[in-house]
Amino acid sequence: MRKLFCITLLLCSFNTVFAAELRTLKWEDMVPADAPPLPAPAPLHNLNQLADILAEESGPAAEQQHANAPVVPELDGLRVKLPGYIVPLTIDDNSRITEFLLVPYFGACIHVPPPPSNQIVYVTSEGGVALGDMWQPYWIEGTLSVESFSSDMGDTGYRAQAEQIYPYVFDSPAIKQNR
Repeated sequence: MRKLFCITLLLCSFNTVFAAELRTLKWEDMVPADAPPLPAPAPLHNLNQLADILAEESGPAAEQQHANAPVVPELDGLRVKLPGYIVPLTIDDNSRITEFLLVPYFGACIHVPPPPSNQIVYVTSEGGVALGDMWQPYWIEGTLSVESFSSDMGDTGYRAQAEQIYPYVFDSPAIKQNR
């Protein structure tokens, strides 16, 4: 009887852990409400410039400003869903990106100074993302940690272990009406 009780308790605990609510975050949720506003990124109007920038081996175009931007401690340990673009850090033998920075806009850390650290998430993933698919936005789902990470591409204020990675699909009611 005691063994049955322990197994039941274990199964209930297991279900509670995996049933933890998945919170969809926006990038602005990762900045404390009382933090001073940060400058907007410089836009890239000509995508032809991107090829030239990617061909260079010098790393980011400029140094990251706000490398120690304030974070939101309440996000630590939450299961989250966050959209963004991939900046590869580690590519495995199967041409899959298994470590990357998730950033809020295309080309961040490559053609403009990296965003503030509270706008970059260091992500690890066992399955990864195919190298050829890195140009589109993705959703990541996983556990977020308020923990810094430093790379040549920029410093982060958050880390995540991605449980799922899948393409971001823009789905707007206005688009559906025009179909």
